[in-house]
Amino acid sequence: MKKDQLIIGIETSCDETAVAIVKNGRDIIANVVASQIESHKRFGGVVPEIASRHHVEQVTIVLEEAMRQAEISFQDIDAIAVTEGPGLVGALLIGVNAAKALAFANGIPLVGVHHIAGHIYANRLVTEMKFPLLALVVSGGHTELVYMKGHGDFQVIGETRDDAAGEAYDKVARVLSMPYPGGPHIDRLAHEGSPTIKLPRAWLEEDSYDFSFSGLKSAVINTVHNAEQRGEVIAPEDLAASFQESVVEVLVTKALKAAKQYDVKQVLLAGGVAANKGLRKALTESFADLPEIELVIPPLSLCTDNAAMIAAVGSVMFEKGKRSDLALNANPGLDIEG
Repeated sequence: MKKDQLIIGIETSCDETAVAIVKNGRDIIANVVASQIESHKRFGGVVPEIASRHHVEQVTIVLEEAMRQAEISFQDIDAIAVTEGPGLVGALLIGVNAAKALAFANGIPLVGVHHIAGHIYANRLVTEMKFPLLALVVSGGHTELVYMKGHGDFQVIGETRDDAAGEAYDKVARVLSMPYPGGPHIDRLAHEGSPTIKLPRAWLEEDSYDFSFSGLKSAVINTVHNAEQRGEVIAPEDLAASFQESVVEVLVTKALKAAKQYDVKQVLLAGGVAANKGLRKALTESFADLPEIELVIPPLSLCTDNAAMIAAVGSVMFEKGKRSDLALNANPGLDIEG
């Protein structure tokens, strides 16, 4: 009988310290996340130095808890997968060095993986991936359409030219005096209002799958400032609804067009903004008319940064023969197509 494959995943790219153990690339045995949101909230965003210090404090504790939940020892582990990049360099270094220390001390193979590949592979923890497929990645730092012909084969066919969608959400939330992280607050408020305020959609060139949200963000800020100068009051729920409608319409329209053009079997939603209820609803409704394309939307627990997704992609890379040596370093600009 074939032995079950057990992979440890370690994720410290931003403000979550996470360790998980995944069996056979699909089954979560343990998934522990220590969030830093409360520490960064008063600053209105992630402070890199504070994030790194928290990772130093938490990584051993989180690792021990994951191993306790899984009821296994390091002798049972086949490989250690760790986020190599992209992300905050100081934060990445904590996870990479923890992974290297574990690998060296226990003689376990090491696999460095791409953070966004992890978000895409979070969907494999829900259902098996069917190729060719299209992943719509929407997070605080990334907005991309990624075409995949097979496991580990990533082709970016569209990406943001300026602000990522999640970044735009946080900046608009700040204008509306909402706490960090602003995305969930905008999403909640949007469902209480109506999209009555006219805001732009950046479609770019006709054949482009790229995104741009900087102009939309600026339009929201100008709308608020102009209203203040005129002594008018804009209902924040209507502004949130109008902003969200603009973002979601562009994301869904481009994903739908690309899915048809590339004749994919699956469309995967990935990234922190995948938790957005408005986006999830719009995608579900749009792809309901295309039964030949399976839409996969991960549960909320697998949308935000976690280590199970890192172990899931690490499992595939390990099976493909990828190994990292102890010279592995944090790479904040790591290319998913590299």
